[in-house]
Amino acid sequence: MISKATIDTVFETARVEEVIGDFVQLKRAGSNFKGLSPFSDERSPSFMVSPVKQIWKDFSSGKGGNSVAFLMEHEHFTYPEAIRYLANKYNIEIEETVQTDEEKANTDVRESMYLVSEFAKNYFQDTLLNSEEGKAIGYSYFKERGFTNETIKKFSLGYSPESWDAFTKEALGKGYKLEFLESTGLTIPRDDRPFDRFKGRVMFPIQSMSGRVLGFGGRILTNDKKAAKYLNSPESEIYHKSKVLYGIYQAKQAIAKQNNCFLVEGYTDVIQFNQTGIENVVSSSGTALTPDQIRLINRLTKNVTVLFDGDAAGLRASIRGIDLILEEGMNVRVCEFPDGEDPDSFAKKTPYEDLVVYLEENAKDFIQFKASLLMKDAKNDPIKKAELIRDIVASISKIPDRIQREIYIQECSRIMDISEQVLLSTLAQLVKKDISEIGKKIKQEQKSFEVIKSESLNQVEKVDVLYQLERTIIKILLLYGNIKEEFEDVLLKTNDKGEVENTVEKKEYFVYQRIYLSLQEDEVELANTLFKDIYNNLVNYFNQNETFNIEHYLMQLPQEFAQEVTDILMEDEKLALHDWGGQNIFVKQKNETISQYVSETILTMRWYLVDKIIEELKGSILPDPSLDNSDTMSLAMDYSKLINSFSMKLGRVMSRYSN
Repeated sequence: MISKATIDTVFETARVEEVIGDFVQLKRAGSNFKGLSPFSDERSPSFMVSPVKQIWKDFSSGKGGNSVAFLMEHEHFTYPEAIRYLANKYNIEIEETVQTDEEKANTDVRESMYLVSEFAKNYFQDTLLNSEEGKAIGYSYFKERGFTNETIKKFSLGYSPESWDAFTKEALGKGYKLEFLESTGLTIPRDDRPFDRFKGRVMFPIQSMSGRVLGFGGRILTNDKKAAKYLNSPESEIYHKSKVLYGIYQAKQAIAKQNNCFLVEGYTDVIQFNQTGIENVVSSSGTALTPDQIRLINRLTKNVTVLFDGDAAGLRASIRGIDLILEEGMNVRVCEFPDGEDPDSFAKKTPYEDLVVYLEENAKDFIQFKASLLMKDAKNDPIKKAELIRDIVASISKIPDRIQREIYIQECSRIMDISEQVLLSTLAQLVKKDISEIGKKIKQEQKSFEVIKSESLNQVEKVDVLYQLERTIIKILLLYGNIKEEFEDVLLKTNDKGEVENTVEKKEYFVYQRIYLSLQEDEVELANTLFKDIYNNLVNYFNQNETFNIEHYLMQLPQEFAQEVTDILMEDEKLALHDWGGQNIFVKQKNETISQYVSETILTMRWYLVDKIIEELKGSILPDPSLDNSDTMSLAMDYSKLINSFSMKLGRVMSRYSN
């Protein structure tokens, strides 16, 4: 179990913008950073990171929190795994405390699978580098491919012995359970004797963006025609091949820095490019490119350069992937290698500087590439040429940006020697068809929600004002709770003539004290259960700590409160979208003091609550004229005078909330 001292050091050291920057391409936006949401499919940035507050907020999915929360959401880390990741990133030594049997028993299935996979990675590499069989077979193979020791270690390359159960025996002997060896696919179950899936293969660990081992690819080195050349881990709780890109862990920083990602087909293509010095390379690992894989790249860059070898069947399969990339609103370029060459072989014999020049000079726009490739089939056949043009326009129709589509239409018109008008007409038909289908889907979804919306609309309107006022109180406490301010108190004093007068007296309070005393004086509790719990938690925290540090506060906060606190702290980024002033909910202005902001919020809440009392009194007036309603009417008038008093103090006329 990780010690509290280590956890505190991690929180003090970790910078949220640096941690998230390893996974999401962030751009400066004033004092904050913004980027595309890593949790949803979007083309306009709604993901905000605040270096000042050390928190993040994803407005598209509603998620938010600190560095640890991001790792838990994005990488599905447990809390201890997130702390270990950050400790490793910032070179912080981890102090361990003894873990109880109960804590060990609570280790979940996913974490056990990750632990088994990590052990396997280390075992395979140790076998490669230190066993006679590993050095003679696996190590020799990698050296023949031209990989250096540094590269072998960087990609954690390994070797699985030829023996049927060498790995399984070693893992069981180290205390790893057979159920997790089987669930990760490392061991194949058999009643009499479970055996190793990857026996006699060189091993390529497949890692997540954060470096966790998800699965493996294994290449056989013998000429056994019955065995597959490459064998991957089966789908599991932690490994989904359609959502993984080989090399993303090693490439993520280079992709963000270079603002481009080279996409290749195989493991060795990635490794050879990386060794040459071009690190922003990933592979779909021999599978057809999927939307999830593309979105993984999209978090880091908008630009993809697809690298093809001369295999015609592979070229046509990859062209389908280009359309998927275009649909995500990304920019695609394509680069071919000379006949007989693939990215691996070409990079192996080409110096870094020459390779960079080749890629720059030979990367074509996807339309130029597609046209040149398919024109070989069309030749002088007008029917085939027409089909080719429709094929290219169909690709252009996938692009979400209208201006970009029209630019590509112009380019297509020039290359294919056909009028823009004809191309635009074809494009319009395709886009209209897509929009029509999307529209039908939206209408169906709207019908599904109509009943729910109509039933809930009135209820939302009734509770919205109080909800926003209580939310504002929480926000004030979070931003200014531990600040001392001068507040005005109105006191009742008797003068020399025996008359009672209002006397204004100024006195210093901590903001949290002023709010607490005001709510106590009015005998008011927050109506929203979550806000009430956060309010009590904050007041207790202020009473027990001399200083308020938002990172420290979030660290000790129960998870059910942390999400709401993060939402409130990041609310400034979208305040301009809402007309709070029109609803008598006022946001602190730059020229307004904190004490004014607090006083106005408290007075507004008092007004709202008093207005509710007046409405209840009016509702209790009996309709029979013979009955005496004078006491109720008098009380309602007194409360109305109180509202006038609030209006005078606030310096504005209060509009009615009640219906």
